Amino acid sequence: MRGKGKIFLIIWAVLMTLISGALLGFEIMRGFGRANLDSKSATTAPVMAKSALYEGNTTGDSKWQDDWIRYNGAVYDYNEDIITFLIMGIDKDDEIVTKVAEGTDGGQADALFLLALNPHNQTISIIGINRNTMTDVDVYDEYGRYQTTAKAQIALQHGFGNGMEESCEYQVKAVSNLFHQLPIHGYAAINMSAIPVINDQVGGVDVVVLEDLTKFDKKLEKGARVHLEGKTAFHYVKSRDIYIPNSNGSRLERQRQYINSFINSARTMCRENNNAAVELFTAIGNKMVTNISADEISYLAPFLVSYKFDIDNIVTIDGKTEKNGKYEEFYADENSLYEAIVNVFYEKINDKN
Repeated sequence: MRGKGKIFLIIWAVLMTLISGALLGFEIMRGFGRANLDSKSATTAPVMAKSALYEGNTTGDSKWQDDWIRYNGAVYDYNEDIITFLIMGIDKDDEIVTKVAEGTDGGQADALFLLALNPHNQTISIIGINRNTMTDVDVYDEYGRYQTTAKAQIALQHGFGNGMEESCEYQVKAVSNLFHQLPIHGYAAINMSAIPVINDQVGGVDVVVLEDLTKFDKKLEKGARVHLEGKTAFHYVKSRDIYIPNSNGSRLERQRQYINSFINSARTMCRENNNAAVELFTAIGNKMVTNISADEISYLAPFLVSYKFDIDNIVTIDGKTEKNGKYEEFYADENSLYEAIVNVFYEKINDKN
């Protein structure tokens, strides 16, 4: 996984956790929450049979169900209780998210992450999607009319549409299809300009700089202990030298490191300030587009406050990067993609209660 701003993913999870504290009393809203989330997904289970790796009912088992698969000699069942969100970091530095004319100005989704909430084992898993992943992208003209579907970098999909909900829905479809029509229950698209704001709202983040980034910020010398604030945080999680082949890899390691430090800072903030949720949400409200509503957050609240997450829950997809003219193309390894889907979204039959 080599996309910009992994921070956006964790930030959104933390935001929902913080905000939920004010919503826990609204039990009636929770009843609608799950139903609303389910209705937003175009599918009910991945269509794994599309993959050459798919193994179905090879033994003639009369109890076999449609959403079961066979993998590495074991039978797996799709976990229908998992709730999945697509978190997008949009390559726009605008202070306010605004609607644009139909065309290709919606902004590229340079950060793409699937956040999966599993109530069975109370964990949060993250799957990072390389922004250069070559996949089916729907092409629209300046009037919003569908023209064709082409193989292109997945980040380009958000550029079509109006830069708001329309662009997000296009991107959700592209990601769902890449993951064999995986159900996606909600999305949040956040402008890059939100990084310094979110970072400073939690009082900054401490890191040991993993690589020399003095080209972007003089404070970011390799090995230096730095308290990230403002634009320095922005450069640490976003910047890279595009002239270095596959520079996304080293940036990913910075982002993984930053995530852990950010969560610790956010927890400290919550203990010290009861209004932290409202303040944080308000601070970036005009920098994001989301279809996650208050009743859905209310439904998720009891889970989010107790779910486990650490760096081992961040899943990456292997593949190879090739240069095609000026631009890089990432070709995901089907075995790695298939395995990620199974490990995150499926359960062994024998492991089920």
